[in-house]
Amino acid sequence: MESDHELEDDLRPEYDFTKMQGGVRGKYVERYRAETNVVLLDPDVAQAFPTSSAVNEALRLLMQIAERQKFNTALEPTSQE
Repeated sequence: MESDHELEDDLRPEYDFTKMQGGVRGKYVERYRAETNVVLLDPDVAQAFPTSSAVNEALRLLMQIAERQKFNTALEPTSQE
């Protein structure tokens, strides 16, 4: 039974992968994972921050705020009991 969506084999005859030797499946997968940092945003967040630079700018600002808060908390006097 043939499907309308069945792919046609348009690979050239000179590409005979059965004769290839030395190929290693997943050879670079660890390097790829280490150098790739893909994050999926929920639609509402993606609407507010539509580009990677917008996301990075917002996160850097949040990091600065968190650092200042940590610094200010360290400067607050502790209660003496």
